[in-house]
Amino acid sequence: MNNKIKTPAVDFLFDAILSLENREECYTFFEDICTINELLSLSQRFEVAHMLTQHNTYLEIAEKTGASTATISRVNRSLNYGNDGYSLVFSRIEKPEK
Repeated sequence: MNNKIKTPAVDFLFDAILSLENREECYTFFEDICTINELLSLSQRFEVAHMLTQHNTYLEIAEKTGASTATISRVNRSLNYGNDGYSLVFSRIEKPEK
């Protein structure tokens, strides 16, 4: 874990997120705390990570998500050398079909 982000303020934010009980509450909170572009960027990275774990190519991911190859590469680096946060979450949820 990156000790630079482990602060009381970040703990407070994570406690707030953990208090949310459903998707509607998440929409309400995240629309207030994030700009639309920030939220869309987070969701794009999450989709990129999921597609990488499904062995999609960078080209397929870029075409489907609109993510740049730099973003895809950054997410791939997190998947390979990060703290396994993506893996933790993916093991707990199922991706909804569109």
